[in-house]
Amino acid sequence: MAFSLPSIASLDSPLIRQTFLVLREYLPSPAPMLGAIDRRIPVPLKQLAAEAPLNRLFAQAIREGEFDDFEGRRIRLEVNGGQPGITIGFWAGRLRVIDGPGEATIRGSLAAFRTLAERRQDPDQLFFQRRLIIEGDTELGLGLKNLLDSLEWQFSLRQAFLI
Repeated sequence: MAFSLPSIASLDSPLIRQTFLVLREYLPSPAPMLGAIDRRIPVPLKQLAAEAPLNRLFAQAIREGEFDDFEGRRIRLEVNGGQPGITIGFWAGRLRVIDGPGEATIRGSLAAFRTLAERRQDPDQLFFQRRLIIEGDTELGLGLKNLLDSLEWQFSLRQAFLI
């Protein structure tokens, strides 16, 4: 007897969405576990995992010179508590994942970064509500925030990783 799995479309039901909302509300944050994993991943593996999707996501903006003001600059994106985090730079027309601190750090919860990436809320609101915080070279951090806000882009795991 064959057992059939439900289609992906049937998983997008109100009951499933509500279940995930309840789980997200009551389960502990995955940030400490992700931080422990993040500290053990060497930078070359992070580069392999993140550089191609980032450059694909922002390819048009890079071609149009939108990132040129960030040439040679470093910005760190960090989950509250310092880990996990990633430092991104822009050199020779490409976004690069690098080791070390950033000139500016944008820090927030996983939920805040997801909200920012999915463009579900105005980035200014995330900063005014202190869900995202800029430290260090705030002019650089605000420049990146303004650039991301001005670009037409849509983030999805499927698109970023060609799933």
